[in-house]
Amino acid sequence: MDVSECVLSAGRAVLDMVEREWQPLSPGELEQRLDQAVEEMLEAELMEKLRAQPPAACVQLLQGPAHLQQGPAHLQQGPAHLQTHVSLTATPSPSEEETPEPGEDTAAVKHIADLLQSSKSRARMAGRARLSLSHTVLLSLTLLTERVSYRSVSRRFHLEKGNIHRIFFSFCERINMLEETLIRWPAGTEAVEALVPFCCPEKEQEERQGIPHVLGVLGHTRIPIRLPIGKHNVESTVPEVKRMKKEAHPDSWLNLQLICDHKGRFLHCRISKGSDVDRGSALRDKLKQHPELMPSGSCLVARAGYPLTAQILTPYSGSHGPREELFNKMLEEHFHMLDQAIANLRARFQRLRYLDIGNYDRARAVVLTACVLHNVFLDMGQVVQGQVEKEEAITQDEEGEVDDEGLQRRDAISDLLFKSFNSGST
Repeated sequence: MDVSECVLSAGRAVLDMVEREWQPLSPGELEQRLDQAVEEMLEAELMEKLRAQPPAACVQLLQGPAHLQQGPAHLQQGPAHLQTHVSLTATPSPSEEETPEPGEDTAAVKHIADLLQSSKSRARMAGRARLSLSHTVLLSLTLLTERVSYRSVSRRFHLEKGNIHRIFFSFCERINMLEETLIRWPAGTEAVEALVPFCCPEKEQEERQGIPHVLGVLGHTRIPIRLPIGKHNVESTVPEVKRMKKEAHPDSWLNLQLICDHKGRFLHCRISKGSDVDRGSALRDKLKQHPELMPSGSCLVARAGYPLTAQILTPYSGSHGPREELFNKMLEEHFHMLDQAIANLRARFQRLRYLDIGNYDRARAVVLTACVLHNVFLDMGQVVQGQVEKEEAITQDEEGEVDDEGLQRRDAISDLLFKSFNSGST
């Protein structure tokens, strides 16, 4: 490789880095930011000169020559936009002026700010020189809960679009650090309280030996994102499902795998690229290696396509008789809990209907932030009831991987269910 090729490759690397850093900025905004940087440098030089001058000379320098002070009133005042630019101290910052109202409960803003304040990570959030922590939370919740552009939020909070971008992703990074604390697998008393009967009221199930309790529902949904090669309008009203059908590339969405309990709280969250075809295999292996994670006499339930094991029960696929139909019907009652939890997640965090983000890591950070905050709002008793759409329930006719132990347990449970219902005990 000669010198010219080295220079070209280095130039491409720099351009790629600049593109990633300034991704949300248009060419015009980038030029504006560069102009502002030059202004700040000139202002800094002026301030250095003022510090070196005696007080009397500083006053004379700021006031200007006497003949200019005596000009007409409109020249003394100058254009309004210049007055605003010069009198920086008179312009209230977002942390001082009245808080914009994007519709979020102030109690939730305070609670999330307290969580961030008390978290182990003390790293300073980017872009917070002029923004308080509560306004940072408010701004970020606005971007998450409303389908608005950075430009709209820029006008609302009186901040530059590029600065809002840094503030938002810094917020997401901090919230992501709370994942292990707020999306956690239940243990001990928590696990017992999370259990629900498989098919009938608690007192009746206690009389049916061998029928397990359900710890949670395993499933997944898709979050549409922008491919790096194209850009869509974040405020577009076109349904995200139509976009996904239009874009055949699998990485035009993220796979969001979840486990929720009967309250809709997320116990497990795994986010991967659309090209990732894993359906619970990593979770299956983890549960086999750590059986203590599952309380005695409990199970997870999942739709077809997930592995059938002793810990994860899936419905029968293909043609089947009344015994299998009864078992599948019992599972469907639990699947509705996950469908509703996902619908509630989308209803609160409208940004998830389509993420206008071409970078996988950033898109993943936004989705994980929404999942963590879903549990935060749930703990506060604030639930946004979403409408379950057909697309929420991603079904698959083909059965996933099956092991002998899981097959035997499913058959044994379906036999017990069928016998008990036929005997008229329910």
